[in-house]
Amino acid sequence: MKPQRGKVPQSSGNQASGSLSQSVPETQGQIPADGGGPLLFDRALVSSPQAGIDFISNILESSTEYSIIAMDLNGTLVLWNAGARRLYGYGPDEVVGKANSSILHAAEDVRAGLPGQIMAEAREHGKWEGTLTRKRRNGEEFKARVVITPRRDPSGKPIGFLLISKDISEEIRLTQYARSLIEASLDPLVTISPDGKITDVNEATIKVTGLARERLVGSDFSNFFTEPDKARDGYQQVFAKGLVTDYPLTIRRKDGKLTDVLYNASVYKDARDNVLGVFAAARDVTAQKQASQYARSLIEASLDPLVTISPEGKVMDVNEATVKVTGVTREKLIGTDFSNYFTEPEKAREGYQQTFAKGFVTDYPLTIRHVDGRLTHVLYNASVYRDARGNVLGVFAAARDITALKKAEAELAEQRARELERLAELERFQRLTVGRELKMIDLKKQVEDLQRKLTSLGGSAD
Repeated sequence: MKPQRGKVPQSSGNQASGSLSQSVPETQGQIPADGGGPLLFDRALVSSPQAGIDFISNILESSTEYSIIAMDLNGTLVLWNAGARRLYGYGPDEVVGKANSSILHAAEDVRAGLPGQIMAEAREHGKWEGTLTRKRRNGEEFKARVVITPRRDPSGKPIGFLLISKDISEEIRLTQYARSLIEASLDPLVTISPDGKITDVNEATIKVTGLARERLVGSDFSNFFTEPDKARDGYQQVFAKGLVTDYPLTIRRKDGKLTDVLYNASVYKDARDNVLGVFAAARDVTAQKQASQYARSLIEASLDPLVTISPEGKVMDVNEATVKVTGVTREKLIGTDFSNYFTEPEKAREGYQQTFAKGFVTDYPLTIRHVDGRLTHVLYNASVYRDARGNVLGVFAAARDITALKKAEAELAEQRARELERLAELERFQRLTVGRELKMIDLKKQVEDLQRKLTSLGGSAD
């Protein structure tokens, strides 16, 4: 099959030779597509040389989003489409056959010989692709993504170059804006590929790891944590479920310093909804954790049983004193009903409900039952605790052990009862003694009365 040749009309009205096809099936033709390989088309579309010319002309003129330019081996412009006119500002009559492609390069690139280097690389490797600084007719410079491929005659001899470019200034602006937002975050941010490699980081990540961005990008995300398997499981969960929240990990800095973090992560996608990777943000909770540990140490230092209770009445946390007084481990206590550990469950339930209703209770008497049956009498003092916004989270309750006091009170009551009994006995004895005394006095009076009567009768009582 012989290649078909024709004249491709230029926008200026000039013509240049070009091949419409190479060795492809009889029913197909091909033209380069964005420098990335041939674009096949049905040969019926170009049934004649003129049809082929019109077909290619339509493609060139309709490609307004992309600048499509052809030049000879010296860089002289020989093809200029509508996209090139829009992108660079030159009309085809100003440049085709008249100007060199160097007018589209930044002055410093021309001085450095960059245009010639690029054409040499394109001839040697079959393509050059990259980002270049380009210059418009008005002198304005912009960034463009450029693909350059050699043009050849039917014998394969190089006759020039095809240059396809796209203005990516807006993409760069949006990327820089997104980067500025990312860098403004004080939290370490990172993007992770499906195979677990770091694809980007912000300055906060550099600081928390102590490693340069170049060292981080391309490395395994899980390598920078005290528990690599847990870190790996974390991002795999994100790919499986779409997100994770408050995932605890500890970052190990290169000097050994540890930073406790909570990761929140989700997948991010392209315009076609294909998952590209994971975007993860780490909240430094080291200070919070230290404060929590300090609070825990204070709680554990208390000899009184302390407990936090949810609005549903479930035990959320306890100290060691609570473990001892109930005989139940912390793990088994947490999540169970607070009222289950008292001799009067209903009274215990009423106590924490009063706290939620009124905000606190004081000296609320209850009796804790140990698993071995031993009883501990306590007085509960409790109040609600809140988050930073004032929302009630639960009840904090402290139990004062008054078992010894109750025992002392019982002993005192018993002693008082004994003393009262003794007093009653003394009172009975006194009444008995006094009664006898009164009786003797009365008898003595009767004797004296008889003696007086006898004397008065002239007799003698002797």
